[in-house]
Amino acid sequence: MDHQRVIRDVTVRLPMASSTPEACRWTVSALSRHTPATISVLLAVHDRLRCVAATGAWQVFATVPARTGIVGRVYDTGTPAVVPDVTVDPDYLPVRPDVTAELCVPVLDPTGRAIGVLDLQWSEPIDLEPWRETTQQLADQLGARIAALGGPPAESRSEKLLRHAAALSTAPTEADVLGVAACAAREVSGLSTAVLLIAGQLGAPPAVPSDLETRIRAELTESGPAALVRMVDRAHRYGAGYTLGEAGHPPTEDYRPLTGAGVRTLVAVPVGPPDAGGVLLVADERALRPDPTTVSLMELLAGQAWTSLDRLRTLARLREQASSDPLTGLRHTGPFGQRIAAATPGRTALLAIDVDGFKTVNDTYGHQAGDRVLVGLARALEGALRHGDELYRIGGDEFVAVIEVSRPEEAVRIAERLTEAARRVGRTISVGVALPRPGETPDRTLRRADQALYAVKRQGRDGVHLSAA
Repeated sequence: MDHQRVIRDVTVRLPMASSTPEACRWTVSALSRHTPATISVLLAVHDRLRCVAATGAWQVFATVPARTGIVGRVYDTGTPAVVPDVTVDPDYLPVRPDVTAELCVPVLDPTGRAIGVLDLQWSEPIDLEPWRETTQQLADQLGARIAALGGPPAESRSEKLLRHAAALSTAPTEADVLGVAACAAREVSGLSTAVLLIAGQLGAPPAVPSDLETRIRAELTESGPAALVRMVDRAHRYGAGYTLGEAGHPPTEDYRPLTGAGVRTLVAVPVGPPDAGGVLLVADERALRPDPTTVSLMELLAGQAWTSLDRLRTLARLREQASSDPLTGLRHTGPFGQRIAAATPGRTALLAIDVDGFKTVNDTYGHQAGDRVLVGLARALEGALRHGDELYRIGGDEFVAVIEVSRPEEAVRIAERLTEAARRVGRTISVGVALPRPGETPDRTLRRADQALYAVKRQGRDGVHLSAA
C-alpha cells in the first residue's frame, strides 16, 4: 500500500470543500477507496460526538456521549488508539459483528485542541502501524480545513430545543424547570434574556443575570402585580406575539415596564392554562427581527416547560396524599413513624388523644356526621398547638401530637390547651402524655402514652394524665 498516495488522493479536494460536512464526507469517501474499513468522522457538538460522515456500516451511532467508547476516549485524551483486538478493549462500541481491529485518531484544530475523531474499523487482518501515521496525517489536514471553514457544525435550533427538553423532563424541582426553560429560551432564540412569570411570580434569576434581566426584574417588581397580570392576560387572550424591531412603532401599554427596562425586541408566549399558568418573555435590548420559526420554537418550549411543572406538582400532590389523611388533611401513620423515630429523650413529648363518645355520634347520626366532627376537631386541635408542633391522625378517632418541650409540666399544659379547644367545639377528649426515656423505643413511648390515656378514660374522660417518668 502506497500510503503517500492515499494521503494525496484523500486530501486533494479538501481545499475545495465549502462546508465542514462536505470536507468530512469527502475524507471518508476518498479514504474508503483505499481500504475496506468501516470509516467515520465524529465531531464535537455541544457535549456529544456527532457522526458527520461515515461509510461501510449497516448502522451508525449518530451521537456518542463524551468519554464513551474508544472514540470518546480518544477525543477526551487527544491520544490515538490502536486496538488490534477489539474484544479485549472494554470501551469498544459494536457497530458490526465482524469487526476485529480499530484505529482511532483525534482530529485537531491548528491550536492542538481536539474537535473530533477519525475512526477506522477492520474485519480482516491488517497491519495497523502504517495506517496509524497515515490516518493521523489525514486527520490533521481535515482538522485544519474544518478550522478554516469555521469549526464543527453548530447545533441546529431544533437540536438545542430537544437537548433542553430532555433536561426539563428530568428537572427535580420547579426552580430547576424554570431555570432550564429560561436558559433554553435564550439559547434557542438567540436573544439575550428570558424571564418566566408563573402564577403571578417571577422565576428565580440565573446565578449571573445580565444587566437587561436585572433591569427587567426591577421594572416588573416596581410595576406591581397588576402589571404582571396584564402581561399574562394579554398572552393568553391573544396568543404568542413578537416585535419586528422597527423604529417608529410604540409598544402597547401592557409592555411599558419592559420598554422602560430597555427592551427593544420581545417574544411573549403563553405558558400553561390561563388560570394557573403564566407567560415566557424572551427579550433583547438590540433591535432584532425574530421570525415565525423562533416564535414556534418558543411555543414548543413553553409547552414542554409547563408539562414538566405539571408533572412535578402532580407528584407532589401524590406524595402529600400518600402521607396525609384524606379526611382531615393531617399526616398519618407513615410520617408519624418517621417522626417518633427521631424523638429526643426527655424533650419530645407524645400526646395520645382519643375523642370521647365518638362511637355514639356515628351510631346515632351516621358516619357523615362523625366525619364532620373529626374535621372540626382536627382544626380546633391544630389551632391550639404551637408553631412547630405536629398533629397526626393514626386511627378512626385517635390522634397523636408530637411536641418539643423543656420539661414534663410544659407538655401537660399543652395537653390541657387541647382539651379546652375541644370543649369550645362541643366535644371532649382524653389525653395521655409520655416523654421518651433514654434508650426507649418510640413504640414503647407511645404505648405508655396510650396507658396514660386509658387512665383518663377510667377516671371519667375529658382530662389529661402524665405517664410516670
